[in-house]
Parts: sequence; C-alpha cells; structure tokens
Amino acid sequence: MTSASTSISILLARLAGTQVGFSANAVREIVRSVAIAPLPGAPVIIEGAINLHGRIVPVVDVRQRLELAALPNSPEQFLIILETSDRLIAVRVEDVDDVTVIPTSDLETPAALSPVLQRLSGVAAITNGALVIYDVDAFLTQAERDALDEAESVTA
Repeated sequence: MTSASTSISILLARLAGTQVGFSANAVREIVRSVAIAPLPGAPVIIEGAINLHGRIVPVVDVRQRLELAALPNSPEQFLIILETSDRLIAVRVEDVDDVTVIPTSDLETPAALSPVLQRLSGVAAITNGALVIYDVDAFLTQAERDALDEAESVTA
C-alpha cells in the first residue's frame, strides 16, 4: 500500500471528451446537474449558481476558462462540488469516472511544463495518456473572487 506522503488521490472526470482530475480531498459531493440560475453581476467565468441543501454555490464555467465550446446544461451531466480555501464551488462535467491514486513521482509540476499552466496542480502520466489535475483554488482570479463576493452579497 502506498503511503499518503508518496501518492495523491484524484477524482477522475470527463470534460469535453478528455479525462481530467481534481484532488479527491477537495471533493465534497457529486450530484446530477440541476438548473443553474443566473447570478447577475458575477464574473463571466461563473455560469450561475445552484441551491445545494439550502446553500448557494457558484458554478464555475471551466469550459469558458479553457476556451472550449459551450455545452448546454443537461441532467445527464454532473456537478462536482469542490471546497476551495474560501468557498464551495461547483464544476459541471459530462461524466465522473472514479478515484485513482497517483504516485507523486509520476506527477510533473505545471511550472516544469510551462509557466502558463498556473491553474494546474500537476500533470500525471497514466496508462492511457496524460492526466491534467486542476488546482481548485486557482479556478478564480482574485478579481473574479471579489466580483463573485459582491454578486453574492447583492443576491443574499
């Protein structure tokens, strides 16, 4: 068995036909996609918000951030609820695969690959290619966090 210090647990999901990963430690819940309400005044990276057990959770439009084609919301999709350092966020994906354990020795740091990959926590070599692992705390810039805080305070 691999110790926690030499491996990381990653939730595997599908986004635009590509397998991506999120730290399993950041995952709070996975739910089927529901109606996403517009959040006036929120930054463009915010698709809207959902009501999760009485709590308003912003949905980050990862497709927009990655300059992928927009995809209409569908109940066949999933929302991965992630806990960042200062809030819960949701990310809409086409499918959720499984949790896998990746040895840290198989991880490349984003800076080693390119300085423009600042939103990643790493890239790992897996049997069927490369797995991009997103840093959930880096999804939003500070300006986007501030704008979202302002939009949420207006709707509260």
